[in-house]
Amino acid sequence: MSKKNTVKNVRVAAAQVVVDVTKHGRSLAEVLPAAQKNIAEQDAALLAELCYGTLRCYFELEALAAQLLQKPPRDKDADIHALLLISFYQLRYMRIAEHAAVNLAVDACRALKKEWAGKLLNGVLRSYLRQREKLDISVAQHHNHPDWLARKITQAWSEQSTTIFAANNARGGMTLRVNRQRKNIDNYLAALSEVGIVGVRSAMAPEAVLLEQAVGVHTLPVFFDGDCSVQDVAAQLCAPLLRLQAGQRVLDACCAPGGKTGHILETEPQLAELVAIDSDEKRLQRVRDNLARLQFSATVLCADAAQWHSEKLFDRILLDAPCSGTGVIRRHPDIKHLRRESDIAALAVRQRELLEAMWHLLKADGVLLYTTCSILPQENEQVIADFLAQHTDAEIDTIEVDWGLATQNGRQLLPAAAHDGFFFARLKKRASC
Repeated sequence: MSKKNTVKNVRVAAAQVVVDVTKHGRSLAEVLPAAQKNIAEQDAALLAELCYGTLRCYFELEALAAQLLQKPPRDKDADIHALLLISFYQLRYMRIAEHAAVNLAVDACRALKKEWAGKLLNGVLRSYLRQREKLDISVAQHHNHPDWLARKITQAWSEQSTTIFAANNARGGMTLRVNRQRKNIDNYLAALSEVGIVGVRSAMAPEAVLLEQAVGVHTLPVFFDGDCSVQDVAAQLCAPLLRLQAGQRVLDACCAPGGKTGHILETEPQLAELVAIDSDEKRLQRVRDNLARLQFSATVLCADAAQWHSEKLFDRILLDAPCSGTGVIRRHPDIKHLRRESDIAALAVRQRELLEAMWHLLKADGVLLYTTCSILPQENEQVIADFLAQHTDAEIDTIEVDWGLATQNGRQLLPAAAHDGFFFARLKKRASC
């Protein structure tokens, strides 16, 4: 039986998702799952491809539309404009016959009860196909980022900017973290091979396995018993940098969805206590679920880390601060559309506030690891520099590794095919004289 209010046309559903993200500021994580419930189950993967792909390539697709449309679309016709961009994406990046892409766009207009738009899209798409070689060349070098973000990336990383743009515009791969308390990585690679899943070790993270193709977690050997987790290589670098030891009291601040929480306990299961806090109760349920699957326990609390207090101090603190997410665009292309330039300064204020609060919870001789999934110095290097200028009891605990780029106060990992972009700064609290 069909579901109530089912959207039968997958391209109409995709257009609605694209409009929700680009015009209404809603995240893909929020709107895509809801949209997938309202289409045929077999179309769910296609819907995701159309939405992720169009948002990933949005700015070059807009540049194509600008060359072919006589006037910009009206706000009330945002769905039609989204359909046009989706059709461009299909023609440029998907295996679909040209006539099929055009006809399906026209069919979607009919489904929206906008017959006039079918004629418009038919004409524009056929015009594109006639001039395809010239038009494709005109957008071939497009960075596919909003101008403000492209400018900030270029200013911060002039030598690496082209590589960063390319990484952000590529598809993010799937990486596993093997639970060292349950499985040897060689044994788990063998288990993957037995079920036809190809994976290779990461040279950067000792428990990381890079999959050749993304798969559903239900196909992973013993996933639901905790033998592995899905986690990017960059995020897997955090727990080892904490220098964990048995008997320590550890705080994981801003912990949701709990990937690093689990990794901390896999790295050192004999901690005196692990406290995990986050201000989002809904996301904390994912932390609890992850811990239960991994068969670990921790003190999980809903609190604003900037306001939270503890009578007992901590030996180690992981502060994975809220940030712009500019290092994870390859997996979350909606970030290009949801972030605004004004967000960066506001985030830096929040990051300094959190760092200040966490410092008061750290023992003398304790270590605090500050991380973000941002590549913007304003959220990273500058936050640490400002903090050091105000705290004579803080010193940099240099991260000596062979990955990433050394900065004055930390280590910057830029996005690449095998990992996200991430910033790390390790601070040590001097003992009182």
